[in-house]
Order: sequence, then structure tokens, then C-alpha cells
Amino acid sequence: MSTSGLRSALTALVLSGLAGLGTAGAGLAGETPSPEGAKVYFIAPQDGATLGSPVTVTFGLTGMGVAPAGVEKANTGHHHLIVDAPLPPLDAPIASDEHYRHFGGGQTETTLELAPGRHTLQLILGDWSHIPFDPPLVSEQITITVE
Repeated sequence: MSTSGLRSALTALVLSGLAGLGTAGAGLAGETPSPEGAKVYFIAPQDGATLGSPVTVTFGLTGMGVAPAGVEKANTGHHHLIVDAPLPPLDAPIASDEHYRHFGGGQTETTLELAPGRHTLQLILGDWSHIPFDPPLVSEQITITVE
């Protein structure tokens, strides 16, 4: 098993052990509610853009706040960027690897080194424990071309 796979498995194991401990398990199985009208989206780049690498990606969020992973505060979460991959399972912690990038420090922008070619990008907001909200806050998937 890879290091990231092991890390994801251990995170899931620890979180499953917290499920019966009152609010400590509130974020499990997509149980953290997202506020009505909340939305995650890309500020940049725009869908269909042709860019050079590195690519600066800026995340947008309305109707909620951003807080670092591990901070359990109502109506806040942190960004995860999906690069060239499908949505992850919506009832488990989001994996962390080259396709599922975590911004658990509360970051709202990143710079990516991407190989030339077409790439898909999508955002998903995770709660304090990296689990998608209910309902999930997912951006439109955009496609960019790197020259």
C-alpha cells in the first residue's frame, strides 16, 4: 500500500473510532450540513483557458468561510482540488495524492506544475475532517490546456 493510501486508511480508521463520541464524529459520512446557497467555484483559470505552466489556480467560496482542517466550526471548510480524476466518494475522507490535493491550511490559491496537454480541474469542499458536506459543495469541472 502506498504512503498516501496508508494515510487515508489510518485517517478513516481513526475517524470511524470517533463516530460514537458525540460532536467528535459529527463530520462523518457526509453528515456535516452545508448552508443553503453555499457554492464553491474557480476564480481562475477560466474553463477552456490555454496557459503555460506553472498554472495559478484561485478558489472561490460563497455562503461559507474557510478554516484549516481540524478546526470544527459551523459553516466553514477547506478546499480540495481534483486534478485529472473523478469525484471521490462523498461519504468518506477525501484521499490525498497527486490527483486529490488538500489545502488543509485554509489556502485559497495554489500554483501547479502541469505537463503540456489537456487537464481537468474540480473543487470539493471538505469539513474539518476532510469529509464532503451534505449536500456536497462541488464546483463545475473545468478543462484547461497547458502549452
